[in-house]
Amino acid sequence: MPTFRLALIYMILFSLSVLALLVFIYFSTAGITTAQTDDTINAEISGFSEQYQRQGLVGLREIVAERSRNQRQSLYLLMGPGATPLAGNLNGWPEVETEAGGWLEFSYDRPAGAATETHLARARHLILGGGFQLLVGRNVEERRTIERLIRGTLLWTLLITLGLGLLGGVLMSRNMLGRLESINNASREIMAGGWDRRIPTGGGGEFDRLAGNLNLMLDEIEKLLGGMRDVTENIAHDLRGPLNRIRSRLEVTLMTGGSAADYREVLEKTIAEAEGLIGTFNGLLAIALAEQWRLERDMSPVDLKAVMEEVTELYEPLAQDKSISLTLDGGEGAVIEGDANLLSQALANLVDNAVKYVPRGGAIHISLARSEECWELAVADNGPGIPGKDRDRVLERFQRLEPSRAAPGNGLGLSLVRAVAGLHRAELILSDNNPGLRIVLRLPLSPGATAPV
Repeated sequence: MPTFRLALIYMILFSLSVLALLVFIYFSTAGITTAQTDDTINAEISGFSEQYQRQGLVGLREIVAERSRNQRQSLYLLMGPGATPLAGNLNGWPEVETEAGGWLEFSYDRPAGAATETHLARARHLILGGGFQLLVGRNVEERRTIERLIRGTLLWTLLITLGLGLLGGVLMSRNMLGRLESINNASREIMAGGWDRRIPTGGGGEFDRLAGNLNLMLDEIEKLLGGMRDVTENIAHDLRGPLNRIRSRLEVTLMTGGSAADYREVLEKTIAEAEGLIGTFNGLLAIALAEQWRLERDMSPVDLKAVMEEVTELYEPLAQDKSISLTLDGGEGAVIEGDANLLSQALANLVDNAVKYVPRGGAIHISLARSEECWELAVADNGPGIPGKDRDRVLERFQRLEPSRAAPGNGLGLSLVRAVAGLHRAELILSDNNPGLRIVLRLPLSPGATAPV
């Protein structure tokens, strides 16, 4: 039924357009032939009028009689007072009403061997004065025959057009519905759980572009679902340990009893575990916020140098406790469109990781330099670094390398940095510092941005 409906709509639209074209051709052709006939009649009347002016009625009569003998398509009739025929090849005056301008159309009989034929004529009536009248016309039977042929041709053309339009509509709608059905089938399989199923493509055209876009969307959805599954598993794995420890510690304390100092120690350890859990959830919320704002951009001018100085001031005491040199370089006039809080948190995570893993007496250098296309915000240290094969993995949530599992943390720091980079259309690059690690945020320039007051 849908195929027939689409085919019918296509056929109707196609047929109407062809019909309009054929009607235009018919009336244009009929109008041209009628105009040619009228021009011929008017030319002859002008010639007769001139002869009448020069030679009078006698000369006009002779000319009409002569032309009547030599013409078969032209019709003439010169009438005198009392409707008396004086010359011409018509037997009598046509019994039809004269139209505006002296025009009239009528039928007349013409000999055809032993029989007679009825033909159609178009003529013009000219009054000469003194009761004399002249009728000049043309046999338009051929024109009528041509018009009949044109009408027949147009009718057959319309019928053929209807057939071809219906056939084309069926073929087109079947092809269209076939492609749509393939999309529907793939969608049903995906909804049934086949997330690896994709919409087939082939043949090019708009449907292939649609299928390609849908497949890209499905790839992204599958990636997000996989990420959500991994995050759920990692959350369950990372939270199960602290929660079990809290429960076990409290149960043991309740069973064994103890002094007030013992209870205080247990409570302090429980609070520390709870703070770690709260830090994990805060990190997840910050990542979710950055990823949500990727669609809801609410940016304002941010002075990157001020962000660098604020983070450096925050981590200087921690660096001094480990005898780590924390230095700052560049940043003058560095203003971009962004979110100051998220940028500050991302930079703080990078510096926090550096302070955490750089050995005592090491060095951390924060720099900001401008290239032709971006501001490069870099945090470089001379710590243990990250192997090249693990640099993509550490950007995932809850991913921690084996040497760092003993250190405090939840594996969300670099994930947040990557989310903030995505929000600001920035490129995040991890590379060797020989020795150590160098992390660079390539933030796009913001033309016209000025430093906030």
